[in-house]
Amino acid sequence: MQTRIAKAVMKNKWNHVKRLQYLLTHSYFAKLLAVRRVTLNKGKRTPGIDNEKWLTSNAKMTAVLRLTGKGYIAKPLKRVFVTKIGKNKKRPLGIPTMYDRAIQSLYALALEPIAETISDLRSFGFRKHRSTKDACQQIFLCLSKKSSAQWILEGDIKGCFDNINHQWLLTNIPMDKSILTQFLKAGFIYKHHLNPTKAGTPQGGIVSPILANMTLDGIEELLMSKYPKQGRKSPKVNFVRYADDFIVTANSEETAREIRDILIVFPQRTRS
Repeated sequence: MQTRIAKAVMKNKWNHVKRLQYLLTHSYFAKLLAVRRVTLNKGKRTPGIDNEKWLTSNAKMTAVLRLTGKGYIAKPLKRVFVTKIGKNKKRPLGIPTMYDRAIQSLYALALEPIAETISDLRSFGFRKHRSTKDACQQIFLCLSKKSSAQWILEGDIKGCFDNINHQWLLTNIPMDKSILTQFLKAGFIYKHHLNPTKAGTPQGGIVSPILANMTLDGIEELLMSKYPKQGRKSPKVNFVRYADDFIVTANSEETAREIRDILIVFPQRTRS
């Protein structure tokens, strides 16, 4: 079914994509897979605000049978703070309930083939069969020759997950809007207080990395259209992204500064 969705996207048949997404999210086997995914990962013993865990076969099958997007209302996330590796600074993490994780996993199955089909070619973060090693290899290929670009623009999009514009997501992400709204507007509980979410996607949500990647897709295409390769006189612009971190190469300081100005304007999608 995911293959059929990807093929429909490539043919630009979006009505067909929508029908296939509906069939997938209502499939018994997709629901089995969604529950399996959330009960096999590292967080399976970490409950959300309802303290519910699915550790037995009976609990898992019961979850499959009641899993549905019809009338779905997401529960607030449990907010915790975890220490960044190698840093003293802590970052917020939202822990959904098991049911919300399963719903996110189910709808992620229908969104992943679209995200993969339209993704930037040199995007490596949060994607199947891609890793930091692949990103490093691509950077090496861009810089290892004597004729390679001599200028590098390095950047990251500050607070990307926390600032993605909800209206942009609701307008541009091809999935059930009522379900997406629930994912985005669930809010979070911290110190017994309910806090609304007006922007961003929670770090910890299964669907969040997909939404973040889809928000940032398009930068590479924009740069390649503005700086096409032209033989020896090529501006040598290469773009490599891993999640919200990226580098851009250029053959001159002037080109690098031009690109910087372009990228400052582009991330308006990540402004609430």
